[in-house]
Amino acid sequence: MKMGVWFNVSLMFLCIFFITGSLSKLERLKHPVTKSDGSLSILVVGDWGRKGQFNQSRVAHQMGIVGEQLDIDFVVSVGDNFYDDGLKGETDPSFEASFSHIYTHPSLQKQWYAVLGNHDYRGNVEAQLSHVLTQKDWRWFCRRSFILSSGMVEFFFVDTNPFVEKYFTEPKDHTYDWRNVLPRDRYISNLLHDLDRAIKKSRATWKFVVGHHGIKTAGEHGVTQELVDQLLPILKEHKVDLYINGHDHCLQHIGTKGETQFLTSGGGSKAWRGTVLPWDPKELKLYYDGQGFMSLHITRSKVNFIYYDVSGNVLHQSSLSKRSHLF
Repeated sequence: MKMGVWFNVSLMFLCIFFITGSLSKLERLKHPVTKSDGSLSILVVGDWGRKGQFNQSRVAHQMGIVGEQLDIDFVVSVGDNFYDDGLKGETDPSFEASFSHIYTHPSLQKQWYAVLGNHDYRGNVEAQLSHVLTQKDWRWFCRRSFILSSGMVEFFFVDTNPFVEKYFTEPKDHTYDWRNVLPRDRYISNLLHDLDRAIKKSRATWKFVVGHHGIKTAGEHGVTQELVDQLLPILKEHKVDLYINGHDHCLQHIGTKGETQFLTSGGGSKAWRGTVLPWDPKELKLYYDGQGFMSLHITRSKVNFIYYDVSGNVLHQSSLSKRSHLF
């Protein structure tokens, strides 16, 4: 590894593991700003970990091409990182088979920031959170909930899984790893308190919340009512700019001018569910029932987001202005 690259990687890890914040109990990280204009470019992908199958490898290839074109700073994963039942442990070969051996393009050799999906909770959650995986592949960073600051942007990553009542009450077709989550009510209460406090005190130009489950979605899973009741009020109160999620295996943009935009990027592998639920066409800017991913390019005055299909074709693009909030 060249000395300059090694220095940047070392600096990144210093920022990740040694910077703490006082705004809340949520772990706080910083990602270095490397571009002279202070802008930030990222890719967002979700619902991907299938050892290259179901077009995961094709999506990864196009991510690499777009990542090079945009000179991305990092990648965000919105959960369901490993199918069908998460990782069995820190030595599970699925980690390499679904991550390290798939996202091999040079442009994707950047930090990955990930949250957990419901399928991840069906395995050994602590394994995905372990620093052992980071030692295997330095790009990997996964936590339940955390705050990521980079220049003029703050990302608030939220563990949405414990909010979903049916994972606790419906017939036990699946086993979930709820270690360090129970008692559930206290976990959710503390998370919402810390999140509300952190967003309220944030001085970032742009505020994005990232979770796995959808708040507004026309996808097969439908809206997550628990998030509508408990998380959405916080987004509205603090005028959060974007809520970014996966869970539904599609690409989706729902939004109204001047309000939070809801962006789904769950097309990392298996898709084509064939289900689209009714939604107000004035709000539903994009619904694509297939594989793909999303990019964000962020400046102080504008956020551009673009959706790409499995062949790299642009499906939809839009922007949000901090001055006018016009598309």
